[in-house]
Amino acid sequence: MQYSVVNYKKILVEDESIRFDADFYMPDFLKNAVLLKEKNAEKLDDLCTKKRITKGETPLWQGFSYEETGVPFVRSQNLVFGSIKNDDFVFVSEKYHKLKKRSEIQKGDSLIAIVGATIGVIGFYDLNEPANSNQAVAIVRLDNQTFSKYIQVFLHSEIAQKQIKRFQGGNARDNLDLDEVRKIKVILPSGIFNSAIEQIFDKAKERIDHSKALYSQAEQLLLSELGLSDWKPKHKLAFVKNFSDTKDAERFDAEYFQPKYEEIIKAVKKYKDGFDELGNLVKIKDKNFTPKDNEQYKYIELANISSNGEINGYSENFGNELPSRARRKVQKGDLIVSSIEGSLESIALITEDWKNALCSTGFFAINSEKINSETLLLLLKTQVWQLQLKKGCKGTILTAIGKDELSKIVLPKIKPETQKQIKEKISEMYETKKTSKSLLEIAKRGVEMAIEKDEAEAEKWINGEISKL
Repeated sequence: MQYSVVNYKKILVEDESIRFDADFYMPDFLKNAVLLKEKNAEKLDDLCTKKRITKGETPLWQGFSYEETGVPFVRSQNLVFGSIKNDDFVFVSEKYHKLKKRSEIQKGDSLIAIVGATIGVIGFYDLNEPANSNQAVAIVRLDNQTFSKYIQVFLHSEIAQKQIKRFQGGNARDNLDLDEVRKIKVILPSGIFNSAIEQIFDKAKERIDHSKALYSQAEQLLLSELGLSDWKPKHKLAFVKNFSDTKDAERFDAEYFQPKYEEIIKAVKKYKDGFDELGNLVKIKDKNFTPKDNEQYKYIELANISSNGEINGYSENFGNELPSRARRKVQKGDLIVSSIEGSLESIALITEDWKNALCSTGFFAINSEKINSETLLLLLKTQVWQLQLKKGCKGTILTAIGKDELSKIVLPKIKPETQKQIKEKISEMYETKKTSKSLLEIAKRGVEMAIEKDEAEAEKWINGEISKL
């Protein structure tokens, strides 16, 4: 059992938060607070331009809507260590952006998720164009941009994350107030150590950019092969279908019969090397697996899937502690495909790191001997096949695509030479991202070591770890 004894007067005099909940005074948090005091840590607020730790609002509350193009609008799902995920941005109009200058994001800003399950997730805005954000993201802009990359790494450290965990509160839904964000304490480095961290950060960033370029190249290669590079769906407000069509499909909802879906299928069927239904090209693994009570398993949920088909997190528990939906066992080379409308883009490749893991029954696990996994990943993530997945969804409270509808999706039989090229690019993408993550983790551990021990020892360790990559 853990416990702390805290003097009531000390809370009133020294604790700016005036908190009386026991969790706030957990021994680990108090120990971290002592370390910060010993190292003369500075408040994040004191390092920022006046009123530049801020947040935005949701445009939908104010009569605005998301746009297909315009000013990027950053949400917590866009945040990633050292960068920003811009391939699933939504956008807002220039008019909205000009009205909300307070929540404008600029290059070099650190971003902190402050609402719900993503609290403590940190991103770095590295794009050249300005953006805006909603109320779930705190925007941190430093007075001295020299330390912006160091701060990004520091905010990922255990020293910062313990503060975030300590400060967060709420009843129905966890949140981190801006006042609490401003109280996060930062231990600044010497100029020499700051430069060392900045160099690692820049190397990682180069690899992040390269991985994004590889994915884009692979996608363009696929669409060019199919003659669909410039294809865009046309949504029609009115159209006519025969009753016999609804009878054959056993569907009466208008969306199912949108002409754009027929256009997609016709376009795919024009592919010179042929086509077939997904059910004839892949094996769909939808049988449940019963985990053993005394064995530990990695468990992958929808929230763990990134927009480029990568698994960026997991939980690990014994079989008897896993949720009842943890019933899909996956192997290297499988693709896991979300069946839930609203997260159909959550598709990921199971690499060596994830073999024998479990995923939610909200996924289908598929593999194929006719189309390699990397090509299949791209096929299902592009708009052409995302729309086919959406077409197949049905239900009331929770709409989803079933196995029968998934099997009917039309796929091209991509020629082997093109599959080989796509596989090479996607495989290199994964390796590049892996190196980038390793570099950022080295930087994070180096910062922690510099604070716990000294900068010279930390830099020696950093150099040794980088030489192993």
